[in-house]
Amino acid sequence: MLFPSEIFLFVFLPSVLFIYYVFLRKTKYVKNIFLLVASLFFYAWGEPVYVYLMSAVILFNWLFGILVDKFRDRKGLIRFLLVLMVLGNLSVLGYYKYSNFVVSNLARLFHKDIVIPNIILPIGISFFTFQAMSYVIDVYRRRGKMQLNPLQVGLYISFFPQLIAGPIVRYETVAAEIENRHENLKDFTEGIKRFCIGLSKKVLIANNMATVADAAFDLLIVKTYQSSVGMAWLGAISYTLQIFFDFSAYSDMAIGLGKMFGFHFEENFNFPYISKSVSEFWRRWHMTLQTWFRDYVYFPLGGSRVGKFRMVFNLFVVWFLTGIWHGAWWTFIIWGLMYFVLVTFEHFTGLSKNTKWWGHFYTMFFVIIGWVIFRAENLGSAVAYIKEMFGIGAQCLCDSAVFAYIAQNWIFYLGAILLCFPWFSKVEQRFGKSKIFQIGYAVFILAATFISITYIINNAYNPFIYFNF
Repeated sequence: MLFPSEIFLFVFLPSVLFIYYVFLRKTKYVKNIFLLVASLFFYAWGEPVYVYLMSAVILFNWLFGILVDKFRDRKGLIRFLLVLMVLGNLSVLGYYKYSNFVVSNLARLFHKDIVIPNIILPIGISFFTFQAMSYVIDVYRRRGKMQLNPLQVGLYISFFPQLIAGPIVRYETVAAEIENRHENLKDFTEGIKRFCIGLSKKVLIANNMATVADAAFDLLIVKTYQSSVGMAWLGAISYTLQIFFDFSAYSDMAIGLGKMFGFHFEENFNFPYISKSVSEFWRRWHMTLQTWFRDYVYFPLGGSRVGKFRMVFNLFVVWFLTGIWHGAWWTFIIWGLMYFVLVTFEHFTGLSKNTKWWGHFYTMFFVIIGWVIFRAENLGSAVAYIKEMFGIGAQCLCDSAVFAYIAQNWIFYLGAILLCFPWFSKVEQRFGKSKIFQIGYAVFILAATFISITYIINNAYNPFIYFNF
């Protein structure tokens, strides 16, 4: 079930809110059970079979939460339990996400005709398995209460706002709110506003950028028309904007929905395209994933407190995992390792701390190239597209299609570029207490939401990139 869909906006969400606040106002325990049932129904709407898989993941990690809490003082046993828990979760993720990749590469390597399994990837499996591991690890670290009731663990792992595309919510972030949250009108209204902002970003910007990006990648890779350098760059820039507004919009909607029910999730984006170094970019992009790898992988491996060679190895592990987490294909691995090289280079040269105005252009150059690799169907297509961007194989510098796409979508490009910068927060700080500003802002959000809903009702193009992960 998509957030920007009629069934969610006009049936599911109103029904859940109505029951939650009208019939279950005073009983937190029953509220949690209801949210768990609603979340499983939400997931089952698109993945009915895999509800059983998610239920098994919930019970598995609930059991290990009890075990690590009980035996935390027995070092040998607790290490065994933690390793077993991690292997169990990664086995589920590995089977569903990486089996096809591993088997196809083995067949190619050994020149064998091996039957490649047709395993369908459960939506959001990368997100909910990472959250499941976070529960057990945080219980072990005493950063959240161990739950004897599996329904409480189930709510944390399956809560529908962030279930299928994040942000990755660590258990310590919401452990107290599962049992003792306090819903209030301020949070509820802020949640509605945040949800509407995310909905508008998704429908009005991300979706329109997607039409241009898809056309450019299809046309230039398939070679169905005269290729041009301009079209290659327009497609790459469009995808750069699409993936940011697609993913950040979902995070906005998830954070907004969480607030409506009294939960406070961590921010996932902080204007990443204003970064002046690649290291800064990754402190601002998909922050919940980066902090997850930092706290659960990089620091346990020793972080930067070890020798240089070991630190480089630690960075390699993190960036290899970052790449492979996003998808089971060589493009994602190369994409992750590209950032490993860049971040390591910046660390040893001090470039991440000493860049000036030119750092922004250097960073965005590699970010755009990285998104081309990320978007391409395979490494050959990625190389072909990048060559087109630099005139290798292109038949002309620019063509009429470039101007046509810009003319059709200039208002969306303008809005996207403006929203990549934190200018609005500065305006809000200065004029936020003005009634004229508040009324104007409210009218703007309502108008954008209304236009977005008309797009949804008219069945406009509505993909979600991170559903693939």
